[in-house]
Amino acid sequence: MKPTLLLFFRKLLYLAAMLWLISLITFGAIHMAPNSFFAAGGLNPNMTPEAIAHLKAVYGLDKPLWIQYLDWLKAMLHLDFGVSFASGNRVIDEIGARIGITLGINLVSMVLIFWLAFRYGIRSALKGGAYESTMKQLSLLSYAMPSFYLALLLILVFGLKLGWFPMAGLEGLEPKQGPARWLDIAWHLVLPVTVVVFTGLGSLMLYIRSLTREILKSDYLFYAKARGLSEKIIVRRYIYPNLMPFIVTILGLSLPGLLGGSVILEQIFSIDGMGLLFYQSALARDYPVIMGILVVGAFLTLLGNMIADLVLLAIDPHRRR
Repeated sequence: MKPTLLLFFRKLLYLAAMLWLISLITFGAIHMAPNSFFAAGGLNPNMTPEAIAHLKAVYGLDKPLWIQYLDWLKAMLHLDFGVSFASGNRVIDEIGARIGITLGINLVSMVLIFWLAFRYGIRSALKGGAYESTMKQLSLLSYAMPSFYLALLLILVFGLKLGWFPMAGLEGLEPKQGPARWLDIAWHLVLPVTVVVFTGLGSLMLYIRSLTREILKSDYLFYAKARGLSEKIIVRRYIYPNLMPFIVTILGLSLPGLLGGSVILEQIFSIDGMGLLFYQSALARDYPVIMGILVVGAFLTLLGNMIADLVLLAIDPHRRR
């Protein structure tokens, strides 16, 4: 068997083992949490103990925990995460209706973050002086800025006072059709994407600037400059290839933020995505939805890391283990 194919199967086995371990920890943590969705029945005078016991039997919560876990694991292998306690809909349908919104927002934001970080991180290392100092200060401001504070500030200034951008939701009160609808959605996403990009840009820009400065100290860069090569050629031939392994690694580690970083932002901007669904489900103790979101997020994270490892192998075959 070829080493690359062997590595691929090893990664798949690792993904499966980690996913099983995460599912076990998630299931245990959820069921050890205080209170439950059915505890609210005690506040309803019409909800008798018999009715609560009947609901638990319907959802299989009257069985021993290990049987509940095996039933849930078996159903999860068929992409069946159960039924939501709050809405009565299938969890996979609830997640499927919202995951595209969250991934779309964060993928667009990630592309912008990496493009801006590459552009200005490399340029600040090359130019130095006042330009580098300014970019460094902006990066530190970005790194220190809380996302919720920036979101509220942008809503106050550009949404409430100036009225330039919508403050909440994905579409206007009168939904449009065709290209006009997509333009309306894009207009609604200007402020949320701005928050994600600005708060995520600083650390990556500082990292790329630091890596570029180390590359500029190398001997082959000294000889490239001595040959009279232009700055564009140096960046394209020497800096980009040497940055790629580090950037692919960072990209793989950034994938958990595609879902996890959306909880607060979607709550503030009232965007009906995975983050808002997770927040509402946590408040309602809607365990099937919470566990479904955590497992889907874990799977995407592990899959992203596996893809990043395979890309690194393609870039540098010496990384094969």
